[in-house]
Amino acid sequence: MPELIVKVPAEETSYALKIEKNLLSQIGREISALFSGKKIMVVTDETVHNHYGENVLNQLRRAGFEVQCIVLPPGEQTKTFSSMPAIFSQLIEFGLTRSDLIIALGGGVVGDITGFAAATYLRGISFVQIPTTLLAQVDSSVGGKVGVDLPEGKNLVGAFYHPELVLIDPLVLETLTNQSFADGMAEVIKYGCIKDQNLFNHLMEMSSREEVMDQIEWVIETCCTIKKTVVQEDEKDTSERMLLNFGHTLGHAIEAYYHYEVYSHGQGVAIGMVELSRLAEEQGLTQTGTTEKIIKILENHQLPTKLETPADYAEILPYIEKDKKNFKGNLNIIVLEEIGSARRIKTDRTFFSKLEVGGNKP
Repeated sequence: MPELIVKVPAEETSYALKIEKNLLSQIGREISALFSGKKIMVVTDETVHNHYGENVLNQLRRAGFEVQCIVLPPGEQTKTFSSMPAIFSQLIEFGLTRSDLIIALGGGVVGDITGFAAATYLRGISFVQIPTTLLAQVDSSVGGKVGVDLPEGKNLVGAFYHPELVLIDPLVLETLTNQSFADGMAEVIKYGCIKDQNLFNHLMEMSSREEVMDQIEWVIETCCTIKKTVVQEDEKDTSERMLLNFGHTLGHAIEAYYHYEVYSHGQGVAIGMVELSRLAEEQGLTQTGTTEKIIKILENHQLPTKLETPADYAEILPYIEKDKKNFKGNLNIIVLEEIGSARRIKTDRTFFSKLEVGGNKP
């Protein structure tokens, strides 16, 4: 039979990541320098809109753009495939074309769902990330992972689709709740665990939100630099980038089992990092004493270190088998050799078998 070979040149992608206090007051200038089109759709949630929505919209209008806004309910429950038709309908009603722009103004949920809409509407439209939570600023706004959740698990539908620009204003973190700030610290701590012992040690010396905010630009830049380096080496998450999933396999399962209503993302990841390290220590894969260090640093930053009801693990663990990091029957688990050094191992659900019989005992 005839055989045709389709050769597509590798698509080179680059975009700026700007970190600056009071950057939110310069949105009109920053977008005008990037975008010469006419229409902009801003996607945000009710909480962020109440704090910053009108400010951003007015700046964009003063800069000469025609602007509309989609305001979503806050929370992970919004990040579902069933939310997409209503978003697409509003983009169509506004008359948004491939020459226009979408802006994600919010935390990780808003960034993920907006990025997925941008990736799929008209087969791709430019978008900009303006992350307003610590978690989004240090992690989810960088690297191009976008998507939504299904009832069976988290982020099971999505794409790799990069923004045109990421604008990070650390001052917007001042309006976060303590829980939301702590959620972000789980990801910050993760970076120290997998790649940067110096970052981990600095965070260990801090014990309050105020102490973190005193060094917040350094914290954000350090985390984003790590992620940038990893993403550049492995954009599609098949090798090195998997290290960023430390604690996430179990964390995502915990979130999904409780329908995203009991444990937040950061709380799930925190518990996941502790339990994974404890299991790895028991198997001689991780340096003895590592788990206790992780527990201490998480407690310093107001994050949980264990599941309230360990008996639930028997029903939580089946969610792991639906994890998107499950390849050809193998589950890719990230374990620490020691603080600041991580590696990937291939295993299966039996790795977590101790949890299934009632929880991993300290």
